[in-house]
Amino acid sequence: MPLPRFFVDLPLNAGALVALPDAVAHHALRVLRLTPPTRIVLFNGAGGSWTAELQTQGKHAYAQLLEHDAFEDELPGRITLVQGIASGDKMDFIVEKAVELGVTGIAPIAAQRSVIRLTGERQQKRLQHWRRIVVAACEQCGRNRQPPVYAPLTVQEWLQAHAHDYHVVLLCEQGATTPLATVLQPIARGHSIALLVGPEGGWSNDEMQAAESHGARTVSFGPRVLRTETAGLALTAATCALLGWND
Repeated sequence: MPLPRFFVDLPLNAGALVALPDAVAHHALRVLRLTPPTRIVLFNGAGGSWTAELQTQGKHAYAQLLEHDAFEDELPGRITLVQGIASGDKMDFIVEKAVELGVTGIAPIAAQRSVIRLTGERQQKRLQHWRRIVVAACEQCGRNRQPPVYAPLTVQEWLQAHAHDYHVVLLCEQGATTPLATVLQPIARGHSIALLVGPEGGWSNDEMQAAESHGARTVSFGPRVLRTETAGLALTAATCALLGWND
């Protein structure tokens, strides 16, 4: 059975006794009901993970660091999910499952047809919420590197700033005729891919024209219309399978 995993935003060094942050200690002791000297795993995003022994002193929890494991469970290439912001808890689901599938970045897009509008303090709170979901997903799925969730942009802003960073930018469109497998043929390990997925109402004509003007390729993904919370995840999984990136 896998050891319980916890992210800590702290330096981790061999032999160190680390005071666990309150939230981590609460999760370990109160939620999971772990008892010392249970073995746990800590990671901080700097590379690999550490096996540790849970300890308590009074009301405080500590981890005695033991062995370092340099293993990284990352894709051999880069996939960024450029996702039109979805309403309710759909976006939470997308972020969580995208992390589990191995994406290396999530770019929320304030699309013209997005149901919710995020600005100011509300946007910052939602961004922090999504980043907490990333941490929890990494703890659960075994990833030691946290994919960033970027600040929301319009699709035009994202294309202008980032489209040139990728070997291919793909836009999922129901009316497209080019299969995903055809577009991915030139992609190799170490390459980078951006997957553009619209919100509930899809991309507007202006957004699609902007994508195509920045070199995005429109791809089809079967005859059925996928919901926004399905499309990006299905595209990510299919892309990894077609490229053999999970082998």
